[in-house]
Amino acid sequence: MGILNVTPDSFSSTSSHFGTAAALAQAHDFIAQGADMLDIGGESTRPGAEPVAAATELKRILPVIEGLLDAGVPLSVDTFKPEVMRQVLAMGVDMINDIYGFRHEGALAAVAQSRCGLCVMHMQGDPKTMQQAPRYHDVVHEVSDFLRARVQAMTHLGIDARRIVLDPGFGFGKTPQQNYQMLRQLDTINGNGQPWLLGVSRKSMIGHVTGRQPAERLGGSIAAALAGVARGARIIRVHDVAATVDAIKVWQAIEYGTYL
Repeated sequence: MGILNVTPDSFSSTSSHFGTAAALAQAHDFIAQGADMLDIGGESTRPGAEPVAAATELKRILPVIEGLLDAGVPLSVDTFKPEVMRQVLAMGVDMINDIYGFRHEGALAAVAQSRCGLCVMHMQGDPKTMQQAPRYHDVVHEVSDFLRARVQAMTHLGIDARRIVLDPGFGFGKTPQQNYQMLRQLDTINGNGQPWLLGVSRKSMIGHVTGRQPAERLGGSIAAALAGVARGARIIRVHDVAATVDAIKVWQAIEYGTYL
């Protein structure tokens, strides 16, 4: 999953200050590099980020979505606003990726009758304050319990469980130590049978270990991605598509004899 941030304040310098033309060019580069899907976002959710209005978010992403509807890969939209969900689903996007796990009022109603995929993420707090003082008794069990409860709430409303993808929310209200504990124990977290979507690319958990700035975190990001794949991840959300695709191909050749 290639990350397409149409925002002026993404934490990753190479994905910020995108206009429509630049975003479309980047999207086609991602596809050529081997991206299986794209995740389009019009609001930064980095730690400390200020919220933006739905109208601003829509103004950023709608032209990009329109330009990619015939690109040949599924389109995901990274949003938690029901108004945005309804409009992008009417355009035909394939997935809604909600950092709040569809907890905002009206979010489940906005997606329930569609056929799109739904990515449910765990986050403690909100983007503006989530990294100030994350606290857990047991991060693995608490994230697992949260995700299980969200799946139950959604299926209770009649949403097919096969539509649901889970994201443990690396960097969203977790310390570096908690992030690595979750990644290390990912295959023990009860995912209710839903596939995992992991977003570790260039995050502070990588910088915490390597001491590198976001644009210099490729090696660490690939290592974390491969650790996730080895523990059952099925979708890897990345800034660096070509390098990550190559790494996964080599890993699969080692593990399964594929690509040989």
